[in-house]
Amino acid sequence: MRQDVSQALKIGVVGASGATGRHVVATALERGHIVTACVRRNATFAKQERLTEAIWPDVNDTPALTDALTGADVVISTLGGAAGGPTTVCTDGIRTTLTAMTATGVTRLIAVSAHGVLETHDRSLYSLAVWAGVADRMRDKETMEPLITASGLEWTIVRPPKLSNHPATGSARIGTDLPIRVWSSLSRADLAAFLIDEAETPHHARSYPRITR
Repeated sequence: MRQDVSQALKIGVVGASGATGRHVVATALERGHIVTACVRRNATFAKQERLTEAIWPDVNDTPALTDALTGADVVISTLGGAAGGPTTVCTDGIRTTLTAMTATGVTRLIAVSAHGVLETHDRSLYSLAVWAGVADRMRDKETMEPLITASGLEWTIVRPPKLSNHPATGSARIGTDLPIRVWSSLSRADLAAFLIDEAETPHHARSYPRITR
Protein backbone atom coordinates (compact mmCIF):
# COMPACT_ATOMS: atom_id res chain seq x y z
CA MET A 1 0.00 0.00 0.00
CA ARG A 2 1.16 3.52 -0.69
CA GLN A 3 3.15 5.32 1.95
CA ASP A 4 3.95 8.66 0.31
CA VAL A 5 2.15 11.06 -1.98
CA SER A 6 3.54 13.97 -3.92
CA GLN A 7 0.81 16.36 -2.82
CA ALA A 8 -1.14 16.47 0.41
CA LEU A 9 -4.88 16.04 0.17
CA LYS A 10 -7.40 17.89 2.29
CA ILE A 11 -9.53 15.09 3.72
CA GLY A 12 -12.77 15.56 5.63
CA VAL A 13 -13.59 12.60 7.87
CA VAL A 14 -17.22 12.17 8.89
CA GLY A 15 -17.60 9.80 11.83
CA ALA A 16 -14.04 10.58 12.84
CA SER A 17 -14.46 9.78 16.53
CA GLY A 18 -15.55 6.18 15.93
CA ALA A 19 -13.25 3.17 16.05
CA THR A 20 -12.69 3.11 12.29
CA GLY A 21 -12.70 6.89 11.93
CA ARG A 22 -9.81 7.24 14.37
CA HIS A 23 -7.74 4.85 12.27
CA VAL A 24 -8.59 6.85 9.14
CA VAL A 25 -7.50 10.11 10.76
CA ALA A 26 -4.25 8.57 12.02
CA THR A 27 -3.43 6.95 8.67
CA ALA A 28 -4.12 10.14 6.71
CA LEU A 29 -1.87 12.16 9.02
CA GLU A 30 0.90 9.57 8.82
CA ARG A 31 0.87 9.95 5.05
CA GLY A 32 1.17 13.73 5.23
CA HIS A 33 -2.42 14.72 4.43
CA ILE A 34 -4.40 17.56 5.98
CA VAL A 35 -7.38 16.29 7.94
CA THR A 36 -10.59 17.86 9.19
CA ALA A 37 -12.10 15.49 11.74
CA CYS A 38 -15.82 16.07 12.18
CA VAL A 39 -16.61 15.37 15.83
CA ARG A 40 -19.33 16.11 18.37
CA ARG A 41 -17.05 17.46 21.08
CA ASN A 42 -13.88 19.54 21.32
CA ALA A 43 -10.61 17.80 22.21
CA THR A 44 -11.71 14.44 20.84
CA PHE A 45 -8.20 14.16 19.39
CA ALA A 46 -4.89 15.30 20.81
CA LYS A 47 -3.58 18.40 19.05
CA GLN A 48 -1.52 17.48 16.01
CA GLU A 49 -0.03 19.30 13.06
CA ARG A 50 -2.29 19.20 10.00
CA LEU A 51 -5.32 18.14 12.06
CA THR A 52 -8.37 20.35 12.62
CA GLU A 53 -11.37 19.37 14.68
CA ALA A 54 -14.69 20.62 13.34
CA ILE A 55 -17.62 20.45 15.73
CA TRP A 56 -20.60 18.71 14.17
CA PRO A 57 -22.96 18.32 17.14
CA ASP A 58 -25.83 16.62 15.34
CA VAL A 59 -26.04 14.56 12.14
CA ASN A 60 -28.81 16.85 10.87
CA ASP A 61 -26.76 20.05 11.33
CA THR A 62 -26.10 21.00 7.72
CA PRO A 63 -24.53 24.45 8.30
CA ALA A 64 -21.91 23.07 10.70
CA LEU A 65 -20.92 20.31 8.31
CA THR A 66 -20.88 22.66 5.34
CA ASP A 67 -18.39 24.85 7.16
CA ALA A 68 -16.30 21.82 8.07
CA LEU A 69 -16.08 20.43 4.54
CA THR A 70 -15.34 23.70 2.76
CA GLY A 71 -12.09 23.30 0.83
CA ALA A 72 -11.89 19.51 1.12
CA ASP A 73 -10.59 17.41 -1.77
CA VAL A 74 -12.33 14.26 -0.60
CA VAL A 75 -14.74 13.20 2.14
CA ILE A 76 -14.47 9.83 3.87
CA SER A 77 -17.48 8.62 5.85
CA THR A 78 -17.07 6.04 8.60
CA LEU A 79 -20.45 6.76 10.18
CA GLY A 80 -21.87 3.98 12.34
CA GLY A 81 -25.09 3.45 14.22
CA ALA A 82 -25.86 2.85 17.87
CA ALA A 83 -24.84 -0.40 19.54
CA GLY A 84 -28.40 -1.67 19.73
CA GLY A 85 -31.90 -0.78 18.65
CA PRO A 86 -33.19 1.14 15.62
CA THR A 87 -30.79 3.70 14.21
CA THR A 88 -30.70 6.16 11.30
CA VAL A 89 -27.28 7.66 11.97
CA CYS A 90 -25.75 6.56 8.66
CA THR A 91 -28.77 7.56 6.58
CA ASP A 92 -29.26 10.92 8.27
CA GLY A 93 -25.54 11.65 8.41
CA ILE A 94 -24.99 10.87 4.74
CA ARG A 95 -28.02 12.94 3.73
CA THR A 96 -26.47 15.91 5.52
CA THR A 97 -23.03 15.11 4.11
CA LEU A 98 -24.33 15.08 0.53
CA THR A 99 -26.06 18.43 1.02
CA ALA A 100 -22.89 19.93 2.48
CA MET A 101 -20.73 18.52 -0.31
CA THR A 102 -23.05 19.94 -2.96
CA ALA A 103 -22.94 23.35 -1.29
CA THR A 104 -19.14 23.35 -1.11
CA GLY A 105 -18.42 21.79 -4.49
CA VAL A 106 -16.69 18.69 -3.10
CA THR A 107 -17.30 15.82 -5.53
CA ARG A 108 -15.41 12.80 -4.14
CA LEU A 109 -17.00 10.65 -1.42
CA ILE A 110 -15.73 7.36 -0.01
CA ALA A 111 -18.22 5.74 2.36
CA VAL A 112 -17.96 2.66 4.52
CA SER A 113 -21.02 0.44 4.32
CA ALA A 114 -21.11 -3.31 4.99
CA HIS A 115 -21.21 -6.57 3.13
CA GLY A 116 -24.68 -8.03 3.44
CA VAL A 117 -26.75 -5.03 2.34
CA LEU A 118 -28.96 -4.66 -0.75
CA GLU A 119 -27.94 -7.17 -3.45
CA THR A 120 -25.52 -8.87 -1.03
CA HIS A 121 -28.40 -9.40 1.43
CA ASP A 122 -28.80 -13.00 0.36
CA ARG A 123 -29.06 -16.48 1.86
CA SER A 124 -25.33 -16.90 2.44
CA LEU A 125 -24.22 -17.91 5.92
CA TYR A 126 -22.43 -14.59 6.32
CA SER A 127 -25.48 -12.51 5.44
CA LEU A 128 -27.76 -14.60 7.64
CA ALA A 129 -25.38 -14.26 10.57
CA VAL A 130 -24.82 -10.52 10.29
CA TRP A 131 -28.53 -9.78 9.92
CA ALA A 132 -29.26 -11.95 12.93
CA GLY A 133 -26.74 -9.96 14.96
CA VAL A 134 -26.98 -6.33 13.83
CA ALA A 135 -30.09 -6.03 11.67
CA ASP A 136 -30.83 -2.45 12.73
CA ARG A 137 -27.40 -1.27 11.59
CA MET A 138 -27.75 -3.13 8.32
CA ARG A 139 -31.15 -1.53 7.62
CA ASP A 140 -29.57 1.87 8.22
CA LYS A 141 -26.86 1.15 5.65
CA GLU A 142 -29.44 -0.17 3.18
CA THR A 143 -31.22 3.19 3.23
CA MET A 144 -27.91 5.10 3.20
CA GLU A 145 -26.47 3.59 0.02
CA PRO A 146 -29.17 4.71 -2.45
CA LEU A 147 -28.75 8.31 -1.31
CA ILE A 148 -25.09 8.12 -2.27
CA THR A 149 -25.60 6.45 -5.64
CA ALA A 150 -28.28 8.97 -6.62
CA SER A 151 -26.15 11.96 -5.66
CA GLY A 152 -24.21 12.43 -8.90
CA LEU A 153 -20.94 12.49 -6.94
CA GLU A 154 -17.82 10.44 -7.63
CA TRP A 155 -18.61 7.90 -4.93
CA THR A 156 -17.09 4.69 -3.70
CA ILE A 157 -19.06 2.48 -1.30
CA VAL A 158 -16.79 0.08 0.55
CA ARG A 159 -18.37 -3.11 1.88
CA PRO A 160 -16.15 -4.82 4.44
CA PRO A 161 -17.10 -7.87 6.50
CA LYS A 162 -16.87 -7.96 10.30
CA LEU A 163 -14.27 -5.46 11.58
CA SER A 164 -11.69 -6.13 14.27
CA ASN A 165 -9.15 -4.13 16.23
CA HIS A 166 -6.21 -6.31 15.18
CA PRO A 167 -3.04 -4.65 13.83
CA ALA A 168 -2.74 -3.92 10.14
CA THR A 169 -1.49 -6.78 7.99
CA GLY A 170 -0.93 -4.85 4.77
CA SER A 171 -2.21 -7.86 2.84
CA ALA A 172 -5.94 -7.31 2.54
CA ARG A 173 -7.65 -8.57 -0.62
CA ILE A 174 -9.81 -6.15 -2.61
CA GLY A 175 -12.32 -6.76 -5.37
CA THR A 176 -15.95 -6.29 -6.35
CA ASP A 177 -16.72 -10.02 -6.38
CA LEU A 178 -14.63 -11.40 -3.52
CA PRO A 179 -16.36 -14.23 -1.68
CA ILE A 180 -17.22 -13.26 1.89
CA ARG A 181 -17.46 -16.22 4.23
CA VAL A 182 -19.04 -16.50 7.65
CA TRP A 183 -15.52 -16.35 9.14
CA SER A 184 -14.37 -13.37 7.04
CA SER A 185 -13.07 -10.33 8.90
CA LEU A 186 -10.84 -7.30 8.45
CA SER A 187 -8.89 -5.08 10.79
CA ARG A 188 -9.94 -1.46 11.01
CA ALA A 189 -6.32 -0.51 10.40
CA ASP A 190 -6.29 -2.35 7.06
CA LEU A 191 -9.63 -0.79 6.15
CA ALA A 192 -8.30 2.68 6.95
CA ALA A 193 -5.24 2.09 4.77
CA PHE A 194 -7.47 1.12 1.85
CA LEU A 195 -9.69 4.17 2.32
CA ILE A 196 -6.68 6.49 2.16
CA ASP A 197 -5.28 4.56 -0.81
CA GLU A 198 -8.57 5.14 -2.61
CA ALA A 199 -8.54 8.83 -1.69
CA GLU A 200 -5.02 9.18 -3.10
CA THR A 201 -5.61 7.19 -6.29
CA PRO A 202 -9.23 6.38 -7.15
CA HIS A 203 -9.50 2.86 -8.55
CA HIS A 204 -13.09 2.13 -7.54
CA ALA A 205 -15.14 5.20 -8.50
CA ARG A 206 -18.87 4.44 -8.61
CA SER A 207 -18.39 0.86 -7.49
CA TYR A 208 -18.73 -1.30 -4.40
CA PRO A 209 -15.35 -2.84 -3.55
CA ARG A 210 -15.21 -5.60 -0.99
CA ILE A 211 -12.15 -5.91 1.19
CA THR A 212 -11.24 -8.78 3.45
CA ARG A 213 -8.25 -10.36 5.14
